[in-house]
Amino acid sequence: MKINSGILILAVTGMFICPLTSIKGQLHDHSQISKNSESLARQHPDLCSVKSLVKTAGGKDIWVITIGTGTADSKPGVAVVGGVDGKYLAGRELALGFAEKILSNSSEKEIRELLSKVTFYVFPDVSPDASEQFFSGLKYERSLNTRTTDDDRDFMYDEDPGEDLNKDGFITLIRIKDPAGNYLESDEDKRVMATADISKGQTGNYLVYSEGTDNDKDGRYNEDGAGGVSFNRNFTYNYEEFGINSGLYPVSEAETRAVADFLYDHFNIFMVIAFGPQDNLGQPMKASDRTGAAQDQTQNQPPEEGMMRRQRGRITSILKTDEAVNKLVSDKYHEITGFKGAPQAISEPGNFMEWAYYHYGRYSFSTPGWWLTVEKGKSAEAAFLKFADKINLKDVFVPWTPIIHPDFPGKTVEVGGIKPFEALNPPADTLGELISAHYKFITSVSAMHPELEFLDVKVEDAGEKIFRLTLKIHNKGLLATNTEAGEPNIWTRVMRLSVEPSAGQTILSGLKVQRVQRLQGDENAEFSWLISGKGKVGISAGSLNVGQITTSIELK
Repeated sequence: MKINSGILILAVTGMFICPLTSIKGQLHDHSQISKNSESLARQHPDLCSVKSLVKTAGGKDIWVITIGTGTADSKPGVAVVGGVDGKYLAGRELALGFAEKILSNSSEKEIRELLSKVTFYVFPDVSPDASEQFFSGLKYERSLNTRTTDDDRDFMYDEDPGEDLNKDGFITLIRIKDPAGNYLESDEDKRVMATADISKGQTGNYLVYSEGTDNDKDGRYNEDGAGGVSFNRNFTYNYEEFGINSGLYPVSEAETRAVADFLYDHFNIFMVIAFGPQDNLGQPMKASDRTGAAQDQTQNQPPEEGMMRRQRGRITSILKTDEAVNKLVSDKYHEITGFKGAPQAISEPGNFMEWAYYHYGRYSFSTPGWWLTVEKGKSAEAAFLKFADKINLKDVFVPWTPIIHPDFPGKTVEVGGIKPFEALNPPADTLGELISAHYKFITSVSAMHPELEFLDVKVEDAGEKIFRLTLKIHNKGLLATNTEAGEPNIWTRVMRLSVEPSAGQTILSGLKVQRVQRLQGDENAEFSWLISGKGKVGISAGSLNVGQITTSIELK
């Protein structure tokens, strides 16, 4: 098995003398995240401000850390979002670590220049109710807030939670020896349970459930535990009505609504980088070749002057020019982090990453921040245990231990399995290097931001005090001035070009105010006017998400 993470090369090659520690330790609970976030504003008052957007159902703050110089909301912005799913604890550390690192390096010329052009909005943890489960006395992987819900639609609330039957502080698995079961010990690792494959002549001899009892006697285990609604299933794109943990309606939760409102209110944001289960950095999204309503065939044609934005049907795959950018950014991610391959694809209805691209209309990138490459057809659990053994990672598995279970009298029942959070998160010893790598990635990609400049300014004397003024607006950034998906989106600000004649001057030909079409990286658009009268002409161009440029041209 290939180890995908370049961050862990030292561990894999045996250069660590002591065993690596598991994910426990070096992680911040919500109280520590709050203190660290607020301390950043005190330490860097000229560059940083911190605000609580809302409190969750569990009474925890959703923090946003704003980082930049000058008037922050008037410059192109990047949102960095941690804790999209509470099980992926490392993402919280990567988001908070990015904020701490860019502020500590703010005296460097390169970073100071970046902060003068780009504002960062960092959300350390948008699922604090869920991630806090790691810091509780009973640990289990949780994605849900603490809103009370009837997950199994039986008119009872939170009545069938997991239970710690062996009193070790973890909710793992129970396996029951039963010839009617469809599980067996995996050939890859006897500690792992795998579904029997009839096509290979296999028959199961175990039942496997989450650790607990069938409290409501419906034949299912732990299907209605404490909470709740998942942040990453509560957004509008592909929202699943009556879906598991999706909420009563899209954006029903205080935290999803607060984050969405903040992003919608900040028209200057051009890119969202999220840490969660979805991934388009390890494996970029692919555009569909299918024609029809999903992708308007006129999408690459610029609108005529004065026309409103074109309308188009619902899109269900990334659009062509956005695909090229996703590939560029993905290549940069692999180059900087040293990661190999891509994590296993996880598709969730109503997830944040897809909403940020399809509905919010911004460049949207997401990564779990760490993963193991698993060969096709192989067990992810077995791959993790092999990895843990190879690098001497201790205390990640609960050995199968016999118990007496009230729901299975007379049967052999055992508790065991991989401990919660371990397989989804990196060894804590590697977090520092992971933070450094992702800091470098985020700053590098942010430096690709769209940026306008005037080129080839020409003034021609047409006689009779009439002048022809011609210029080009050039996007010198690598990213387009907005995504192709965001082109018809009312939440994407239109770039405008304005001409301000001096007293006594008259525009004879050309518009005083006009729209500038979407410009891809290193693309330009040319404009021309006939103006009567000598003197200075002021010209400005741009929008919140690309910034404003101005110039003054003398007609003489």
